[in-house]
Amino acid sequence: MGNSTTPLGILAGGGTLPRRLAEVATAQARKVFLVAFEGHADPATVLGFEHVWVRLGQAGRTIAELKKAGVVDLVMAGAVRRPSFADLALDWRGAKFFASIGARAIGDDSLLRAVARELELEGFRLVGADSILSGSTVAFGVLGRHVPDVQAMEDIARGFDVARVLGLADVGQAVVVQQGLVLGVEAIEGTDSLLERVGGLRRAGPGGVLVKAAKPQQDRRLDLPTIGPGTIVRAAAAGLRGVAIEASAVIVLDQPATIAVADDSGLFLYAGAREAEPAP
Repeated sequence: MGNSTTPLGILAGGGTLPRRLAEVATAQARKVFLVAFEGHADPATVLGFEHVWVRLGQAGRTIAELKKAGVVDLVMAGAVRRPSFADLALDWRGAKFFASIGARAIGDDSLLRAVARELELEGFRLVGADSILSGSTVAFGVLGRHVPDVQAMEDIARGFDVARVLGLADVGQAVVVQQGLVLGVEAIEGTDSLLERVGGLRRAGPGGVLVKAAKPQQDRRLDLPTIGPGTIVRAAAAGLRGVAIEASAVIVLDQPATIAVADDSGLFLYAGAREAEPAP
């Protein structure tokens, strides 16, 4: 997990992943320091941990606070809604950064890679969330009691095909497919909003499937896709009958609870590959 004698820095966006990382690192007797982004991270994320709140555009302050805390290893975790330039409220360091990358930062992956390069130039070492949360990704197979049928497996294969194209275009990591029809794809709104949106688009007959996969060009240290119990709850509310994730490439937060919620909701939870796989 890197240098365990220095605090682990966590750049914290939304969702439960940043706090989970802080809890696991603390349980391993490692200090943590969270930089929580205003308007993105939940206040509950930082409770009990050394932290500072910053605006997303305050690159100079973020770097200064991390160095002041003695951080070397740094993990980026949690959803960050991409703001407009007007909303960023850039400080001088942030303005210099965006001036240097210009139009190259069109997609999330491009922007994150540029941010990672800047952080490495400042002496930080980027580590992946999955390297801290040991066993957080899952191997190929069915998780839980419910098994996808032939139609579901066809939708899963279709979903992985579409997710691959989305990823290559640096657009998103998730797609919902029902009976071969793409009901929705994830863009800037994120998976939760995608699930809310497709609920009103469902067709008659067997429900659809949420498919979530890493981008083909994904740097595993940056923005690995994540699901958790809340994902299953929202998928069920949208009338879906299952969730499929890319094996060994998607973080499953609180796996026992996630599987239990899927079982109780009657949804299958399946880890597969981008290529079509035979029905289990």
